[in-house]
Amino acid sequence: MPVKGRLRKTYLVSLIDDASRLITHSAFCLGETALDIEGVLKQALLKRGVPIKLVVDHGAAYRAHTLQAICARLGIHLIYCRPYAPEGKGKLERWHRTFRDQFLSELDERHITHLDDLNARLWAWLEQIYHRTSHAGLNGLTPLARYQQDLPKIRSLGPQAAQLDALFHHRINRFVRKDGTVSYLGTRFEVPFELAGKTIRLVVDPHAGTVLGVENESGERLGSATALDTLANLKRVRRKPTPVGDAHSTARAATNLVELAYQQYHGIKEA
Repeated sequence: MPVKGRLRKTYLVSLIDDASRLITHSAFCLGETALDIEGVLKQALLKRGVPIKLVVDHGAAYRAHTLQAICARLGIHLIYCRPYAPEGKGKLERWHRTFRDQFLSELDERHITHLDDLNARLWAWLEQIYHRTSHAGLNGLTPLARYQQDLPKIRSLGPQAAQLDALFHHRINRFVRKDGTVSYLGTRFEVPFELAGKTIRLVVDPHAGTVLGVENESGERLGSATALDTLANLKRVRRKPTPVGDAHSTARAATNLVELAYQQYHGIKEA
């Protein structure tokens, strides 16, 4: 697969509904990491609902704590196939054989110049051909028709749909340095100064590589995380923990940078 002027290997990541053989989602990815698998799972949930169980193999990507946490938040029972037990993955192996025989053998590589081209053709083939072709293991039914029989039993995302992005955010433990900073992906971030010396959890969007905030082990938000600009922060006055009982200091500490900017912009003098 040509990517930015050079050939890259692609990996097919697929999730299949055990009862109907319907592919809840499948995609070509440039890797087979936990993040790739989570991305496919997210699309499968949006398209086909929330499974009761998710059966995966023992690969390191499937054993990632981030995938385990996502399944826990969604109420999905994550199950690992027994090692060296191919019978547990027979339906998925049958799907891969069909995919090779019917999709790859017909694919015209002259039309593929980008990963998006490849995935667009995969999704069209799934919806127009694979899901609408009768299956011997389904007594002649198509995967789509068999899946539709179970629609009353399928758990929809419901209100969780609006929070799906948040459910897929990663939580990463970090120790806050004495200067009130932490590191993520080689970048330092400032967090509330009072957290210095403590272990906190960064809430990150792994696909965008952005830090969204800070929380404690109970999931309570502790504040924001701001990328550290070394030059801009040389003169920044950082808030320090206020001594107990110092009401005047407490009032000053409660005024953050946003409020200071607001007051200065509107000419408001501090009381």
